Amino acid sequence: MITISLASTFSAPVQRETEHEMVNTPDDLEAVRVVTTTLAAFKPDEQERIIRWAREKLKLPQVAQVSQNMPQAQSPPPTPAGRIETPSPANAKDLKTFVVGKSPKSDVQFAAAVAYYYRFEAPPEQRKDEIDGEVLQNATRLAGRTRLKRPGMTLNNAKNLGLLDSGSEAGKFAINTVGENLVAMTLPERSDSPAKGGKPRKQKRQADGSPIKKK
Repeated sequence: MITISLASTFSAPVQRETEHEMVNTPDDLEAVRVVTTTLAAFKPDEQERIIRWAREKLKLPQVAQVSQNMPQAQSPPPTPAGRIETPSPANAKDLKTFVVGKSPKSDVQFAAAVAYYYRFEAPPEQRKDEIDGEVLQNATRLAGRTRLKRPGMTLNNAKNLGLLDSGSEAGKFAINTVGENLVAMTLPERSDSPAKGGKPRKQKRQADGSPIKKK
């Protein structure tokens, strides 16, 4: 009976100590819950300030300091001469908005604009280096333009005019530097520019240089 009493006497504190350790064990998920619940009542800018103060209180490095200590990402290769730089994804537009903004005057200009859009302006998951007749015909639907009778012929004509290059396989085409410059720098064409091959008319002036008024 004495042995049993001693065993029970020494076993109880061990059990209580284990329970105490379990209660005091930090739970990171519970800490996240407490922090997010507490911050939920504040505005975003106030949340940022509170988090910054908490980092200072805990003597943790600030976000800007952490980014400076991180290894720098490798710089992208330089852009080849004459090639237009690719816009950032933040500037991505839908096809119709892009085409309306460029206002191509002909089918070949439209083909160049579509090839340019899918190469540089489309959302990252939609980008493609080459287009074919099916992509071009679908672009007419997306842009609200009249369907092309022969989209493959339109692409060939754009290639013959030097706006596109042949792609990796038959029927595919990729925009080249000339086409890029047309879409990025020339389009949309100004309506007040003189017609191709024409010369701007000179206004008649009086002897003192002032223009002659029409009666």
